[in-house]
Amino acid sequence: MARGPLAFHLWISVCLLLVLHARCFYLPGVAPQDFQNGDPLNVKVNKLTSTKTQLPYSFYSLPYCRPEHIIDSAENLGEVLRGDRIENSPYEFKMREPQMCSIACRINLNAKTAKEFKDKIDDEYRVNMILDNLPLVVPIPRPDQENSLVYQHGFHVGLRGQYAGNKDEKHFINNHLTFTVKYHKDPMTESARIVGFEVKPFSVRHDYEGEWNEKKTRLTTCDPHAKRTVTSSESPQEVEDKKEIIFTYDVEFQESDVKWASRWDTYLLMADDQIHWFSIVNSLMIVLFLSGMVAMIMLRTLYRDISKYNQLETQEEAQEETGWKLVHGDVFRPPVNSDLLCVYVGTGVQFFGMIVVTMLFAVLGFLSPSNRGGLMTAMLLLWVFMGLFGGYASVRLYKLFKGTEWKKITLKTAFMFPATVFAIFFVLNALIWGEKSSGAVPFGTMFALVFLWFGISVPLIFVGAYVGFRKPAIEDPVKTNKIPRQVPEQAWYMNPVFSILIGGILPFGAVFIELFFILTSIWLHQFYYIFGFLFIVFIILIITCAEITIVLCYFQLCSEDYLWWWRSYLTSGSSALYLFLYAAFYFFTKLDIQKPVSGALYFGYMLIASYSFFVLTGTIGFYACFWFTRLIYSSVKID
Repeated sequence: MARGPLAFHLWISVCLLLVLHARCFYLPGVAPQDFQNGDPLNVKVNKLTSTKTQLPYSFYSLPYCRPEHIIDSAENLGEVLRGDRIENSPYEFKMREPQMCSIACRINLNAKTAKEFKDKIDDEYRVNMILDNLPLVVPIPRPDQENSLVYQHGFHVGLRGQYAGNKDEKHFINNHLTFTVKYHKDPMTESARIVGFEVKPFSVRHDYEGEWNEKKTRLTTCDPHAKRTVTSSESPQEVEDKKEIIFTYDVEFQESDVKWASRWDTYLLMADDQIHWFSIVNSLMIVLFLSGMVAMIMLRTLYRDISKYNQLETQEEAQEETGWKLVHGDVFRPPVNSDLLCVYVGTGVQFFGMIVVTMLFAVLGFLSPSNRGGLMTAMLLLWVFMGLFGGYASVRLYKLFKGTEWKKITLKTAFMFPATVFAIFFVLNALIWGEKSSGAVPFGTMFALVFLWFGISVPLIFVGAYVGFRKPAIEDPVKTNKIPRQVPEQAWYMNPVFSILIGGILPFGAVFIELFFILTSIWLHQFYYIFGFLFIVFIILIITCAEITIVLCYFQLCSEDYLWWWRSYLTSGSSALYLFLYAAFYFFTKLDIQKPVSGALYFGYMLIASYSFFVLTGTIGFYACFWFTRLIYSSVKID
């Protein structure tokens, strides 16, 4: 046992070295496409998004320019759940053929369409596009660093402002787009691959000579013949009833040294990696503190206790014994609501398996950022297939409690957690439908989710449960007394509620810094692909949950309280309460959500996330304590 801490710290050091190489590693996910000069480039439009409402909308929900035929691109399950709606666009590019002031279309606003644009501008909606599977970004200089850029997803529909000398606020639309397509040229051939897709939006009130003609009209505000380009000093295009808006665009091509396999690096580059390292160090300090306590208990206190108990020879000495050995006849007594505990443990095993495999795939680079929705699709499918292990774990624990109705436990495992999450999800989806958002899950997708649940997950849970029930039951290290002993009155610091809440702080403290970046990625629509860091934090979370549960379980048993089953689950599981409280803090301090529906969506989804975190961390703590109690009681002589 003396080599345990050294091996643990060596293992952590190796993981930290690996994270340096794994944090930004990914496989491209799609085959590269080579383009010759003049080849057509298909620009696609995606959803409109806003951090103020969290409600995505289809691009063509606004009266933008449309192609002759709108074609939907194939979407995977994850894309649909994210609200992605990918369609073709009226923008026509040709490889390495620059364009200046190309006219997309002209529209005339009425009161209804003007209001639609104004509402989206007020809510700070952005337009998202895709070229060769790369998202459109707006490069923004960092004010704190020279020659450093951050990339914003999409460009804003418009902005609000005032004319000089006028206090009335007006709405202006970004109707001119200057696209920059970056490409990497093959030195051996004339072919090239796209490695970047950027845009600079402008609001321009276009003028033209004579009558409007879609193909022959010549604009005076920007003219390719006169080499006049659009600048930010142009008069902006106001959004009002009966206003005419002309949509135009430029296309520039820029050769880049970035190779195709590394084209996502600029999007995923971490500008604040020092904070992530601080997160790792912060978590490691918590682990080292707990590891010291566990080492003290295991190597000194517990070893001394076992030696003393094993040396008790006379009956009088045995009757005077105190501490955790005194409750040996009750420590493995089935707890109250043991069926529910079995269900939650089985669900936690299912969740743990899904997270571990997903994390490994992500660290190894199999979940490419180019595969939109791939992460969510992988998690859903893994959740379904991990039902095999969930059913096995719940029934094995149920059989340990001498249960015989394994089918009842299996049904509860298959339906309790998924039904709760599905009910919340259904209510939230109804709210999204009411807002006519593209984020609402279609009926076909809802049916696919139900099929995955009933058609695959439930049968696999039953298979795992049947295998678990057929195996011989685990024998307890000591016999359980027929009559339960009275639990003595506990000191205030051993009060169950107090110790549970104190225990939950440390697992949450190990992850809360990384949690900030995850919430920012989800709710502020920023790139997050640092799974190397996340994997290390996840390992630290497992160790923290296990160690704090073992420490508090030992103190509980020493105070002659043998009701450890549920408390071990709730000790680490209570970290979910702090997660939800932190989510509420993040909502009021970092987000600018004002609509009640958007607020309900945020807290609804964070409730699901917190509930899942409770099941995950609770199961980790339970199994740590389960192993610990069986280890110590099998090490002493019981007469």
